[in-house]
Amino acid sequence: MTAGLDTPDRRGRTGLDRHGLGLTGNPRVRIRDVEVLSCDWYVLRKTTFDYEHADGHTSREQRETYDRGDGATILLHNTTHRTVLLTRQFRLPAYVNGHPDGMLLETAAGLLDGESPDTAIRREAAEETGHVIGAPEFVFAVYMSPGSVTERVHFYAAPYDPAATSTGTTGVASEGEDITTVELPFTDALAMVRSGAIVDAKTIMLLQWAALDGPFRRSDALPHRN
Repeated sequence: MTAGLDTPDRRGRTGLDRHGLGLTGNPRVRIRDVEVLSCDWYVLRKTTFDYEHADGHTSREQRETYDRGDGATILLHNTTHRTVLLTRQFRLPAYVNGHPDGMLLETAAGLLDGESPDTAIRREAAEETGHVIGAPEFVFAVYMSPGSVTERVHFYAAPYDPAATSTGTTGVASEGEDITTVELPFTDALAMVRSGAIVDAKTIMLLQWAALDGPFRRSDALPHRN
């Protein structure tokens, strides 16, 4: 009996070795075997599949995928003050891969944990920034690292009231979170993307969306419609 396969793991999951088996959406792909390499908290799998190439020949391939569930992120903005509210927290993977101190500026984000994306992001916004938001604006949903990570992130935006911004640490202490909020003029945040002070992908994507199509777009820069 193996935890995560035929008996529940510590998150109550079983059948983790059947993920992807039986998929028929792409006739050129036939998944043959799924091996669970680790399921301590997230799930690392090695999948063997047959792939039919454009020239007609078929090869047998293996790929490792990391499954941490899907997530959501949100850009909190204030158009009156032309500011955005970001978070700062320590990220070990960035620290061990060259970031000077691992303290990244980011939009509030988190995993869905079984909730709908819009419900999850309202929870995360409250936990990480102290702001209770209404219905968030959906922006897009994307695969952040499709070569190896299964996660799809749902992007949102919502206004916030600067007067209600927390000045202390936020986050869920029991989960090891030690987060501070950082309010920035929107133009400063964009400049920090250019300078390399903001290096988190989801944050860069939302800031650029805000400049091109979102709350800080310039009306005179939009294409004219007949």
